[in-house]
Amino acid sequence: MHRITLFAVLLITSSLAQADLRIFTCEPEWQALALEIGGERVKTDSATHALQDPHYIQARPSLIAKLRRADLLICSGAELEIGWLPQLLSKANNARVRPGHSGYFEASSFVPRLDIPASVDRAKGDMHPQGNPHVQGNPHNILIIAQALAERMAQLDPANANHYQQAGADFIQRWQQAIAAWEIRAKDLRGKRVVPHHKSWVYLQDWLGLEELATLEPVPGVPPTANHLGELLRMLGEDGHGADFIIRAPYQSDKASIWLSERTGIPAFLLPLTVGGSERATDLFSLFDDILDRLLAEGS
Repeated sequence: MHRITLFAVLLITSSLAQADLRIFTCEPEWQALALEIGGERVKTDSATHALQDPHYIQARPSLIAKLRRADLLICSGAELEIGWLPQLLSKANNARVRPGHSGYFEASSFVPRLDIPASVDRAKGDMHPQGNPHVQGNPHNILIIAQALAERMAQLDPANANHYQQAGADFIQRWQQAIAAWEIRAKDLRGKRVVPHHKSWVYLQDWLGLEELATLEPVPGVPPTANHLGELLRMLGEDGHGADFIIRAPYQSDKASIWLSERTGIPAFLLPLTVGGSERATDLFSLFDDILDRLLAEGS
C-alpha cells in the first residue's frame, strides 16, 4: 500500500515537473516579462545580460544546451540577433523553437516597428531592414507583447493555461497603472533634445516626445570617430545649447559621450536599456522608474 502511495506521489511530482514551461530568451527584458506571467510555472534562461551588446554574442555550448531543452524561445527579432541566433538554432537542433513553429516568439512582430528603411545599404552601417528592434523602450509595446505572450504560453502549456491568463491579466492591469503614472511624471521631458550613442532609444524617444538630434556613432554599429565627434561639436556648439542630454547604454564606452560633454556642457549619462542595466533596474517596473528618474534629474 505504501509503495502504491509513493508511486502515485512520484507520478504526480513527475507530471508537475514536466508541466513546467522551459523558456529561453534572447534578451533580459523578455525573461523578466516571462517571469511576470509564468512565475513558478516556468524555468527561464537568457542568452544575454544587460552589460552585453545583444547584437554580438557567441553561440556558447552552455547556450546551445539550454536552447536544446527549451519549449519557448522569445527574442526581439527584426534581425537584432541575426549575427548569432541562426547558428545557435542550428546547433541546438530543437524543432520546437524554430521560426514558424509555436515555440518561436518574436516580440517585435506584435507591435508597429519604427525606422524601417526605404532601402538597405550596408555602407550606411548596421541597418535593420525590418525596422528598429529595440521595442522594449516604449512600455505600451510591452503591454501588447505581454498579452500575446500570455496567450502563447497558455497554448504551449495548457495544464497551466489558467495561471498564465490570470497572471497576464494581473500584469497588464498593474502595467497600465504604471504607464499612467509614468506619463504624468514625464510630461516635462517632451521636446527635450537628445544625442544617443546608438539608435537604441527610438521607441523611448517616441513615447516621451524626445527629439533625437544625432548619434555618437557616425552610422549604426560603427564606433564614434574623431571626425564625427568634431562635426557634432560644431553642430551643438560649445555653449551646449544644442541638446539637453547625451545618453548611452551600459555596454557602450563612455569615452565619446564624456569627450563631447566636457566640451559642450551637455549632461552625459548612462540609461539602463534593459533589466539589470543598473542596480535599481531589477524588473520591468523598476527599469522604467530608473530611466525616468535619471532623465528628470538631468533635465531639471
